[in-house]
Amino acid sequence: MSCVHYKFSSKLDYNTVTFDGLHITLNELKRQIMGRERLKATDCDLQITNAQTREEYTDDEAHIPKHSSVIVRRTPIGGVKPAGRTFIVDRSDTAVVGSSRPVCKTNPKTTLCPPLPITSHSLPLFLALVTFLKNILSTMIELCVSSVDRVLATFVLRSQPLCVL
Repeated sequence: MSCVHYKFSSKLDYNTVTFDGLHITLNELKRQIMGRERLKATDCDLQITNAQTREEYTDDEAHIPKHSSVIVRRTPIGGVKPAGRTFIVDRSDTAVVGSSRPVCKTNPKTTLCPPLPITSHSLPLFLALVTFLKNILSTMIELCVSSVDRVLATFVLRSQPLCVL
């Protein structure tokens, strides 16, 4: 009897799926995991990743060798929408496997981008954001600090110039 060890990414302990043969197909592994975990195929799909190599299995007929360990993630049936952020994955020898860092599109060598100029199109949104943040900060000040700290924070808020280009 052969087995594959699996764990959900949010769990600490591995569970085991047993089967006959030298390998199991991805489709059969998903079916067995969903049965053991009482998941419905109509509710979600499973993303299976090799725990050692971090390789994601995508082909339903891919063979997963016996005694492998895999990480399982539940995903929506339609798949996961991209976050809209740009990331560069560093594959150098000194990098941690699978590490990523946000990247500035104008200067890929840094994670910090120069501030964008405020134009007539973005000014109303910018002012709304500043007002929103000021209201949040004012509420935090009222709830969290002593009267002396409140006076100092109010002074700092009023003394900061608002720069608009």
